[in-house]
Amino acid sequence: MALKDESNPQIALLPLHPDVHARFNESAAWEYVRSMVGKPYGYHNMIFSWIDTVGDNYPPPLDANLVMAVMSMWTRVQPLYAANMWNEALNKRLGTEGLDLQGIIIETERRGMSFDQLLTIPEQDEWIYSDGKSTTCVAFILAMYKEAGIFAPFTESIQVTEFTIRDAYMLKIFYDNPARLPTWCNTESDKLPFCQILGEYRMELPEYNTIEPYAKMNENCPSLPPTYKRPARC
Repeated sequence: MALKDESNPQIALLPLHPDVHARFNESAAWEYVRSMVGKPYGYHNMIFSWIDTVGDNYPPPLDANLVMAVMSMWTRVQPLYAANMWNEALNKRLGTEGLDLQGIIIETERRGMSFDQLLTIPEQDEWIYSDGKSTTCVAFILAMYKEAGIFAPFTESIQVTEFTIRDAYMLKIFYDNPARLPTWCNTESDKLPFCQILGEYRMELPEYNTIEPYAKMNENCPSLPPTYKRPARC
């Protein structure tokens, strides 16, 4: 790995805990990685991972009504882009196919559901979109972990496409003994519980390595600015 990068990225190494690493199925992990080669980025579901509740995830003045209004306007300006970003995902949540945004709203109302309730329906990892499975960068890594057995015995009840970057580093699956980390990964003045490899700034990961995996993890977690405090186990 080059230790210089003109883009000045912030890169950290988060080693798995030895007990977790012991159950890591490397063959299964690589099989998943190879299956995703050539797949596009997770545009279909990237906006849904942070929406878990009807009203307790939107920073004011944003709410589901404004989200629907923006979607409607965007659909008129860039219909193909809008279909890629949210129409397919909303159809998945309704169990329908091919509905445009107007049709989605009509079908949602027909079922006695509000649009803000529709947005909170959890993404499912097994959903296959028109161009294949859809994962963002963090969901891709966690999906690899999932296939490798890291989340056992909750493998079938955890949807990694519901995780944000913060959700990922808060998982209690990483090395918890800083004294045993490689000596090169921290300086005398910067004692971190992980290895920062690159970056101009000292990285901080609040509540790093604190939450044990559990069934339906991160599917119902409120979080509002400015503190973004969340209930226990979220």
